[in-house]
Amino acid sequence: MKTNSLLLVLLSFSSFGFSQYEYEPSPEHPFGLPNPEAPQELLDFAPLIGECDCKSITRKADQSWADPEDMIWRFKYIMNGMAVQDETLKADGKHSGSIRQFIADSTRWYVHYYSSGSPSTQLPVWEGNKNQDDTIILYRAQKAPNGMEGSYRLTFSDISSKGFKWLGEWVSKDQSVVFPTWKIDCLRRNEHNVEDDKTKILGIVQKFSKDFMNADYDGMLDIYAEDSKIFPGTSDIIEGLDAIKQRWLLSKDSKILHHEINPIEINFLGNYAYDYGYYNGKTQKPDNSIAEWKGKYVVVWKKYGDTWKMYLDIWNQILD
Repeated sequence: MKTNSLLLVLLSFSSFGFSQYEYEPSPEHPFGLPNPEAPQELLDFAPLIGECDCKSITRKADQSWADPEDMIWRFKYIMNGMAVQDETLKADGKHSGSIRQFIADSTRWYVHYYSSGSPSTQLPVWEGNKNQDDTIILYRAQKAPNGMEGSYRLTFSDISSKGFKWLGEWVSKDQSVVFPTWKIDCLRRNEHNVEDDKTKILGIVQKFSKDFMNADYDGMLDIYAEDSKIFPGTSDIIEGLDAIKQRWLLSKDSKILHHEINPIEINFLGNYAYDYGYYNGKTQKPDNSIAEWKGKYVVVWKKYGDTWKMYLDIWNQILD
């Protein structure tokens, strides 16, 4: 009896622990997940989560640029998905990184930098935000060698699912003087896998339309994850594969003559992806009349091994 009670306590404790820290890095999500309770600005760094292979170029003492150095730049969610940590691993064995937190009260990012090459009792701090042009710019007050007041500015630009660019430069207070000292170009590691996954999702999208036109509801259902939820535009959230199947079933006298999905964009966040776009189609009604319809959608995908499944399927009709 005592053994059984102890086992129940341990299982309860274990379940509690996992539920409390479900956004930490794990075997399923090696770079963690964003916590829904975090400030929405946490997603500023979402496209960078994962690993990139980079070329780092710094300016030498004679003001010329040194040869490029290889490095790995890794971003992940920490603190149970409430902050972002990044690490750079260089070919020469040097290591550096940052802890990135968005402080809602001051409406800006605070980035604390550390390095194995220059340990410090106080970590330097950069502050800044994401701009309207989707660049992330951070500043830290720093005088130039000649004593001129200014800042060292860090800029993340050209951010996409394929990678990003980073630039470190000194700027004067009025930003009339700009002197770049460090440049890094990054390509997401295994970028070819992203293209493969994109091709897989596009294939599944086409299969969905084909199955719907053929009234192959089991084929459609196989595209959904076990814990999927659908969000039709005019009804409550529907969950459970049986209920989802019932939502798609047509009467025996109706037929889908055409169904087409046109994704505008597909983006990847670790083992999740999302796409959005438009759909259109034609239905033959029981009285043989034809109804045409169109709408917009968002789908969140979840990866299981090498297979992508629809996790959240959201759509609503566009009325002319």
